[in-house]
Amino acid sequence: MKKTVKDINVAGKKVLVRCDFNVPMKDGMITDDRRITSALPTIEYLSAEGAAVILMSHMGRPKGEPKPEYSLKPVADRLTELLGREVIFAASPQVVDENVKKMADDLEGGQIMLLENVRYRAEETKNEEPFTGELASLGEIFVNDAFGTAHRAHCSTAGLAKYMPSVSGFLIEKEVKFLGDALEAPERPFVAIMGGAKVGDKIPVIENLLKKVDTLIIGGGMSYTFFKAMGYEIGTSILDEESIGLAGDLMKKAEAAGVELLIPVDTVCAKEFDNNSEKAVFDRDKIPADMMGMDIGPDTIKLYCDVISRAKTIVWNGPAGVFEMPSFAEGTKAIAGALAESDAVTVIGGGDSAAAVEQFGFADKMTHISTGGGASLEFLEGKELPGISCLEDK
Repeated sequence: MKKTVKDINVAGKKVLVRCDFNVPMKDGMITDDRRITSALPTIEYLSAEGAAVILMSHMGRPKGEPKPEYSLKPVADRLTELLGREVIFAASPQVVDENVKKMADDLEGGQIMLLENVRYRAEETKNEEPFTGELASLGEIFVNDAFGTAHRAHCSTAGLAKYMPSVSGFLIEKEVKFLGDALEAPERPFVAIMGGAKVGDKIPVIENLLKKVDTLIIGGGMSYTFFKAMGYEIGTSILDEESIGLAGDLMKKAEAAGVELLIPVDTVCAKEFDNNSEKAVFDRDKIPADMMGMDIGPDTIKLYCDVISRAKTIVWNGPAGVFEMPSFAEGTKAIAGALAESDAVTVIGGGDSAAAVEQFGFADKMTHISTGGGASLEFLEGKELPGISCLEDK
């Protein structure tokens, strides 16, 4: 167990907090502020305890140089609205300069300040000096609450731990609890649902889950690589060619481990990758050569929802089809709905799955929605996350 903000005295201290404010933007406006609201419990606690709070985050990929479209100013404005008091924005293209140091020095207990996008500095993603030292000069305690970047060893996620006492915020504590409990002490039956396009990206996760789950459900674009491994025609469907052999191996490993591995029995196919394309349902061994798989079919939906209804712990990572197109969203929507109706502990592994439950209006019915797609995948894979391993143990 890692120490949290409750295990350290922060009163009167300058506390550097790494958040994940990498929110989607359109025309200068934040379109989804879930990552900001997820950080509020830690920020409010530190402020109420009398800490001078200095927030840090990245946004987008400015590639080590200041780019106005990636400025965190809109985040400072949104935080000011949500907290009902001013969040001071330290607008510096250098992120840390003499003026920013003075602003940090002048910050009083309870006050909150947000630095400019840490990825304006090329050193950030390389975890290099002098940037880590410059950030460290602003504070006395480091709090990491950015689960979405915890799998990256950057200046602001892992580098600062070398300079000062380092603990987790409430969001990382929550993420580790739900993902960790699901993996280490799940109530059974334990079902994992894996979707998305590339099998190769998920192989290590699937291999780790095969040691832990009772049933593993496969959906999304990766299904067609499994079909290919089974010797079926997949038409113009997406194929992770390099992973055909690996898909075959996973089927054998599941059988050897006594794990039920469910692969779609039917699929919704279309002539083209287009919402308005002509479509039809085919059994998995009857896909026409000139069509592509876009979603799981009705028999698969029934099969998967039946398994979900009996589960007690469910982890879901990756959609069942091209849910961004309404014509091919049925499978993903049905899985999200089945999870919403379930009395199981339901953990959504960030990324597209999180976007899907949000889109279909089921977000408030899930036990936990992870804020980190890549980080949650690496956690499920059993990897150590550098942004968490660097924090002090209890």
